[in-house]
Amino acid sequence: MSAKADKPLPFHFQFAAGAIAGVSEILCMYPLDVAKTRLMLQVGKGNDQYKSIFDVFRRIIKEEGASRLYRGILPPIMVEAPKRAIKFAANDTYAPMFMKTFHQDKLTQPLAILTGVSAGITEALIVATPELVKIRLQAKENAGRYTGTMDCVRKIYAQEGLKAFANGLEATIWRHALWNGGYFGSIFGIKKIMPKAETKKGELAVNFVAGAIGGTIGTTLNTPPDVVKTRIQNHNPATGPARYTTFLSGARAIAQEEGVRALYKGYLPKVLRLGPGGGILLVVYDAVTTYMRKHFM
Repeated sequence: MSAKADKPLPFHFQFAAGAIAGVSEILCMYPLDVAKTRLMLQVGKGNDQYKSIFDVFRRIIKEEGASRLYRGILPPIMVEAPKRAIKFAANDTYAPMFMKTFHQDKLTQPLAILTGVSAGITEALIVATPELVKIRLQAKENAGRYTGTMDCVRKIYAQEGLKAFANGLEATIWRHALWNGGYFGSIFGIKKIMPKAETKKGELAVNFVAGAIGGTIGTTLNTPPDVVKTRIQNHNPATGPARYTTFLSGARAIAQEEGVRALYKGYLPKVLRLGPGGGILLVVYDAVTTYMRKHFM
């Protein structure tokens, strides 16, 4: 590999590449995110509950219209560019910083995990509020409550106050720290054991496989805080006091009342999105940064 290919990209190139990768992924995979949210918000058992991903899709299309599969897409689209850009840019920035701090010439597995966790915490601070708006728009019980993104923002502010937009921040930090640590940490190890690609096509295949496996591992680690975060952010104070406000208290309450398996509600659509989605992210990011190095550096 040439020195030019190894040279770190300037932050603005990292930001743009991460943004392009993120928007590509969300446009492909968003309906699965809606299905995930609907399943995570289900409490208890009943005949009116969704039975599977396909049941979610079927009933949404039948009862609410196909466009509802993209309900709430504006907040994540608006934040997707900075979110994904920060994910990759922070990862690329933290890695050399930690290597210097711990006097390492090369990135190691522990440093790859530490880098991912740090990038995830940085990312969480940006996405918590847009996530809250997205969850409110995706929830079935809110179908007639908000007419759109800005109406949702106005009503949350008017009815719940400014502090409401920080609801679920702590659980969001857990969610992103665990996902990024698992994703970037496992990619480091997976790439080391996979056969070295001899062609660009082979390199893309390696990146997709590593990204998909990394996305699956990250999803397995972060689904419990995602369930708790989703329920915290969908809570409306008008219905009574919140059952829990933090990840640990929420996870404990859900496990006691609904069983440990409830902490993995929505796991299948989540892993179907973020497994292949992780591959899409890595492939697009690699392709865009390669293009930038070739044409702009």
